[in-house]
This record gives sequence, structure tokens and C-alpha cells, in this order.
Amino acid sequence: MIKNTTNTSQGMLLFKLSALQSFAIGTLKVREIVPYTNLSVIPQSHPTVLGTTTLRGDTVPVIDMAKAIGYPTISREERQRCFIIITDCRRKLVGFLVRGIDRITECNWQNIEAPPQHLGSDIFVTGVMREDNKLIQLLDVELLLSKIFPDDPSTLLPSLTDVERETLRPLKILLVDDSAVARKQLTQALESISVPYFVATNGQDAYNMMQTAAQANEPFHILVSDIEMPGLDGYELAFNVKNSEALLSTYIILHTSLSSEISVSQAHQVGAQEALTKFEANELIHAMLRGAEQHKALIS
Repeated sequence: MIKNTTNTSQGMLLFKLSALQSFAIGTLKVREIVPYTNLSVIPQSHPTVLGTTTLRGDTVPVIDMAKAIGYPTISREERQRCFIIITDCRRKLVGFLVRGIDRITECNWQNIEAPPQHLGSDIFVTGVMREDNKLIQLLDVELLLSKIFPDDPSTLLPSLTDVERETLRPLKILLVDDSAVARKQLTQALESISVPYFVATNGQDAYNMMQTAAQANEPFHILVSDIEMPGLDGYELAFNVKNSEALLSTYIILHTSLSSEISVSQAHQVGAQEALTKFEANELIHAMLRGAEQHKALIS
């Protein structure tokens, strides 16, 4: 039996983009918080990029987060009272200028709820939580960054041989991610090579799908799951799968936008065979091919 040595409670950094609404991001994405400093302007940059700052030798672009998600832009006069949240996400250091820092609070991801329907579908929110009877919106940082710094097209579509493609096509593959942009990347990668797949938007639904498939003697062979998800996160999903006799043979690939050795180490602790910092299509497909080799070895 795999022992669950991860901590299911992750800190949340609460901050303000407006006077009324509080927002949050997971602390694993946060490198540090610094006061606003004068920025070097980047010619012809995205309208939400205010400029760059230098942090211990690294040049870090700084984004007006309020403007990026549709709130009033932070004026030059306001900036002197603001803070920059330095994040490490999608293999890139990025700073987000916010109107105010509230605090860091502990939060069990299993208590995070899906966004209310009245917020709509085209939003930068992956979930909501309650703190002191207030609704806190958990920002979809991946979606935000994908709009401002689009991925290099060469990283989005995999390249593989006909033999490799036919190796994957017979397998049942389940993709799990609460981020719409991440799901689009995953599905486009497989569709581009004509490999079928199934999709779930959260860990609990994925686990239920896997149990139902196993009971029908049509188990999933490969699970590709995000780590940070409301409800049942990727660590807990992997832990549950590896402690279920019916699901034990599933090849688990956990992926994360966090450029963190800790995340990779914890992924292996809960039984995942692979841990990737997303998203690079060829890395993902070759991880799946290793899963196909394991499946072949199990049935031979």
C-alpha cells in the first residue's frame, strides 16, 4: 500500500484587486512578495504588462493583474501603495501587481467549491472558498498567463512516429484538469495525433469514472492529472488509485504548472510514475509511451 505522505492542506495567499472582492492563489506558486518599484517599460508589450523589474539577476515582467481580469487598471498614483506578487508558474517568473495583500491562510483544497454559475464560463476563476464568511475567488493563473504570454506553437503539438501513435491508440487515457486552458492543451495534443481520450474536470469525477470503468472490465490504462485542483487534488487522486486493487495497474502522470522539486517529489511519494511541469507536448506523449510499455509488460 502506498503511504500518503503529502500535506493536503496548502496555504492560500489572499489579496485585493478591488475594494470589495478578495482573490487567492496557492502559496506553492508564490516565490515572494515585494513592494512596488519603478519598472522598465517594454516597447510593444501586452497592454497589461507594466514593465519589468530585476530580482537577484532575473528580469521579471510585471502584470497589472486587475486590468488583466477585467477590473479597473491600477493608476500610477496607486502603484506606490501596491505590492508585486512574484510567481513561479509555467516555467516562468512573473510578477503580478495587486492593490493590497491580505494574508496567508491555510486551506484544505477539498473544501474549495466550483465557481458559481452566475459568474459565467469565460472567467479567470477555478474555484471559490469561504474565509470569515466572505467568498474568495481562486484565480486561474494558467489561463491568465496563456492570454498574455501565448505558448510557443512548437511546444503544443507532439511529434511521433506511426508506430508510436498506434501504440497509444488502443489504450484508455483519462485527462483531468480544472483549468480550461490546460484541458484544451491536453486535448489538442492528443487530437493532433488522432489518439482518443476521456476528460474529467476534477479529481472526484475522475476517480468515479475510473472505478466505473474498472467494474465494467474496461479500465483506464493511463491517468494524466493536474496536481492543484479543488476537491480531490492530484496527489489524493493518485493516492486513492494506487490503494485500489482494481486500479493499481494504472500508469499515473501528474503534471503541474509549479516549477518545484517539492511537487515532483510528492508526486512520486503518492505513487505517480511521472511528474511533469506542464506544458510541453512531446514530454507528455513520451511519458504516455512509457505508460504503454508498462501496460505491454503487464499483459505479456
